[in-house]
Amino acid sequence: MPDEPDSRRSLTETTDGAPLWLTLDIVHEADSWESVDGLEPLIEQAGQALAAAPRFSDLAPAEACIALADDASVHDLNLRYRGKDKPTNVLSFPAASMGHPGEDLEPRALGDLVLAHETLLREAAEQGIPLAHHLQHLVIHGLLHLLGFDHETEREAEEMEAIEVEILASLGIPNPYLDETNSIAS
Repeated sequence: MPDEPDSRRSLTETTDGAPLWLTLDIVHEADSWESVDGLEPLIEQAGQALAAAPRFSDLAPAEACIALADDASVHDLNLRYRGKDKPTNVLSFPAASMGHPGEDLEPRALGDLVLAHETLLREAAEQGIPLAHHLQHLVIHGLLHLLGFDHETEREAEEMEAIEVEILASLGIPNPYLDETNSIAS
């Protein structure tokens, strides 16, 4: 409806005057996220930190969608696409390659992330960490999945965790993997 505010938020990041390659669209699927102070800037900062990391700084322009959902929605998606009958903190849905001549157009679609509000709140409380830190960690974690990183093997997990720790440190967030209760890989 024209009178309703658009729930999609687009950002084009820059750092030190130089444009970064990543654009995020933030979609509000659940009203419960309204209780999180500074939500969109936190997501934007996480995206900017990843895009500014030296290993990623020269990637071609791309975009990703971040859907802010509730546990019920994420539970349904997790069951439907992963066969797991429970909610999880973040789901990543990499964009499928279209395999046609227009594929070279920029920006390329990385895919979608879906974050579960209640699970994030619960995990942050259980781990005794600020919700903002956990949120930014999961955004970075999910974006890495969209970039092709995974944690199915010990070697993959170590590589992905090292990248996450490096990017989180640039945001002033301590290493979340020092805590045995971390639940990212669920």
